[in-house]
Amino acid sequence: MLFTINGIESDFKINHLVIAGWTARDQKAVQEHIDELAEIGVAPPSNVPLYYRASNLLVTQDDLVEVVGEGSSGEVEPLIIKSGGKLFLGIGSDHTDRELEVQSVAFSKQICPKPVSSQLWNFEEVKNHIDKLEMQSWLDEGKGWTLYQTGTLASIRPLMELIEKADLKENSAMLCGTFAAIGGVRKTPKLRMSLFDPVLNRKIEAQYNTVELPSVK
Repeated sequence: MLFTINGIESDFKINHLVIAGWTARDQKAVQEHIDELAEIGVAPPSNVPLYYRASNLLVTQDDLVEVVGEGSSGEVEPLIIKSGGKLFLGIGSDHTDRELEVQSVAFSKQICPKPVSSQLWNFEEVKNHIDKLEMQSWLDEGKGWTLYQTGTLASIRPLMELIEKADLKENSAMLCGTFAAIGGVRKTPKLRMSLFDPVLNRKIEAQYNTVELPSVK
């Protein structure tokens, strides 16, 4: 998979995918997210944070992805990639089947593609001010773009802590959790996301649309 780092395109192997869930630094925020999902019937996690494994084949840079069913939605998350013994930071969407989530959070994540940015930053360049990084997403429900999520990485557990607890392997990608959705979790037929570094004044952006496959009985 090709990523651009400081203007240079590099080919990365992604052999493993980890999805870290329930990662808010503020335990009140964790509970808010648990309550938010409980409203749509999702059982609380067995542990916080929780690390889900998913197929590496789900990671994609396509701007059009196919999903099964009518109840899926995305959410912006920090993306960590470990390659060549180094860490890199981007953004991705933990697209999830919300209807299946009621039965199994793990299955709901494992069935959906995970769109990621085509740009990465060297983690070393941001680690000393990482809490200042600003992450946002917008959705389009047919009436134009609406802010869906917003916050700084200070709201998420320290990424190095998540990386160490996940025992992240070489050639691995990890999505690191997210913020509550403004107006509640809902379908995101079109999702746009960004990660802004106010210290180095640069931004990573990504966008994708979803196509629902027909349900044949």
